[in-house]
Amino acid sequence: FRSILFPNNLPLWMCINEPYSLMSLLIPGLKGLGNDIDVFLRLLIDELKELWEDGVCTYDASTKENFQMRAAVLWTIHDFPTYAVISGWSTKGNLACPCCHNETTHCRLRNGYKICYMGHRRFLALDHKWRNKKSQFNGKKERKTAPKRLSGDDVLKQIRPLKPIIFGKGQKKQFLEGHGQFHNWKKHSIFFELPYWRTLLLRHNLDVMHVEKNIFDSVIGTIMNIKDKTKDSLSTRLDLKEMGIRHTLHPIEVNGKIELPPACYTLSNDEKRAICLWLKNLKFPDGYSANLSRCVNIEERKISGMKTHDCHVFLERLLPLAVRDFLPKNVSDALSELSNFFKELCSKVLRVDDLDRLETQIAITLCKLEQNFPPSFFDVMVHLAIHLSWEAKVAGLV
Repeated sequence: FRSILFPNNLPLWMCINEPYSLMSLLIPGLKGLGNDIDVFLRLLIDELKELWEDGVCTYDASTKENFQMRAAVLWTIHDFPTYAVISGWSTKGNLACPCCHNETTHCRLRNGYKICYMGHRRFLALDHKWRNKKSQFNGKKERKTAPKRLSGDDVLKQIRPLKPIIFGKGQKKQFLEGHGQFHNWKKHSIFFELPYWRTLLLRHNLDVMHVEKNIFDSVIGTIMNIKDKTKDSLSTRLDLKEMGIRHTLHPIEVNGKIELPPACYTLSNDEKRAICLWLKNLKFPDGYSANLSRCVNIEERKISGMKTHDCHVFLERLLPLAVRDFLPKNVSDALSELSNFFKELCSKVLRVDDLDRLETQIAITLCKLEQNFPPSFFDVMVHLAIHLSWEAKVAGLV
């Protein structure tokens, strides 16, 4: 585990470069520490409190004078599992979304034994026609409104009954009454010891690249029907049947065998081979084509082994071109909108008006995906895309 501080009062092209990044903490080991991470964070928090309250005498090379330097943490950013360890909100179970908190819309799939997070119609306008649609979504009308984010004071009020953590091996985890039903808190975040922490609009920033990587894996695994990667299976179709939606996709019995009707979001073997061949022959001036070629297997008609940056490039640049001639227009348009959302969100320049538009558009895009893709497709990583525009408005460039 590494903790790296970036000085955000420097220009962007400087603060994210190696000479200006400060590694404040390094914890060796192969396994996550869980709540015991606070033992190591204690030293960091003590120094941050000193930087805020008293400051540190620092030499200014430009003026050749000493000054009292003060500093504050604006937000933390990490992958989703670490989000739970740092924030104290468990990112598993029914209430996995820390932004929607106890208002997270969830549904447990009985056959797939998974939890899906489909209710994105609540983020639409109250008079939107899709709110009254039933069979095209989860079989129900949508009357809920978008959840409001918890302020720092709201969080402190909810976690007040939690007892202090007892560190070390063999200690039993404490669970506040109503865990998994009314809240997902499992500990006090040590960052609330900072005097200003409760006043911040954004305390923990979602890692856009991590979210994007997981969404890409779900999309490419499903449309190419990659074994152990696809979100479409017999249990998925049985869940559709139990929910009473997408009747054309329900399993059918033919000569004593159960068959799955072809889905609009799945490519045929010939189409997968054509896409793989097209990707294999693509040429890029920066040498990216060599990385892409290693991930494309024409014989097995699949794409695998892509690293985070590869998924970033493929989702934003190549996916719309790859599927537009093979998938139905309603499916390819929804995937193109998803691709364009991440492309604009990761731009070098962001405007508030554009982010407001993206915040509205991503709700519509996710609803379009809900009309075509199975419920199992909508894990918590797909759902988190709904919150990325708001966080960009607060935190700035991705």
